[in-house]
Amino acid sequence: MEKLSILRAKAVRTLKKNHYESLYWGQGQLVCGLDEAGRGPLAGPLVTAAVIVPLGTKYYLLKDSKCMTPEERERAFKWISDNAFYAVGIVPVPVIDIINIWYATLLGMRRAVMQLMSTYSARPAAFLVDAMPLSMKGTSYADIPVHAFVYGERLSCSVAAASIVAKVIRDRIMEKTHPLFPLYNFDKHKGYATPTHRGYIQIYNRSLAHRITYMPSLNIANQKEGDDWKQEELC
Repeated sequence: MEKLSILRAKAVRTLKKNHYESLYWGQGQLVCGLDEAGRGPLAGPLVTAAVIVPLGTKYYLLKDSKCMTPEERERAFKWISDNAFYAVGIVPVPVIDIINIWYATLLGMRRAVMQLMSTYSARPAAFLVDAMPLSMKGTSYADIPVHAFVYGERLSCSVAAASIVAKVIRDRIMEKTHPLFPLYNFDKHKGYATPTHRGYIQIYNRSLAHRITYMPSLNIANQKEGDDWKQEELC
């Protein structure tokens, strides 16, 4: 954990806001930002997004989705829908349980890229990724450089846009999941390991929407709010 904190601090010191965008935009080239939502929750799918924003984008609401209100995210999502190109990759619960969340994230990102490229004619000059070591090996995009760096949502408007798309779409999926499993109130906590959600699992056991591999680490009796790594990270 200490090593990760040092790496994040170094990233903030060495990279300026939109560093990679500026490099490529200055040459008239577009880049593709990638991020995910749903690595930590106890229930629901993982959603990744790939977004290409226009050259020189400076929209003020393109920031870390975790630092935004739901209303701000919806407003930013509307702007992205009207002005940018995006696609998502969704990895369902059974696949997460089989391959684990790390590989599920990489799989989702590749799916998002392939989906975006199937509808967008131009090739991006680079992929910008929030920390994950994405590889496009084995695809026709293997020659495109990948720049992976921590605090991606705060250092790149493209990654920030991807984080917003992924978060908004995943939240909508969890809201639609709620009527199927109303006892768990997925429309409220979106599957994150809040004290209330952990309490529901203790009472009703898990549902088909829950990740089996996350259950063994769910020591409900001994956890306090804020001490669970699976809770949604806040600013």
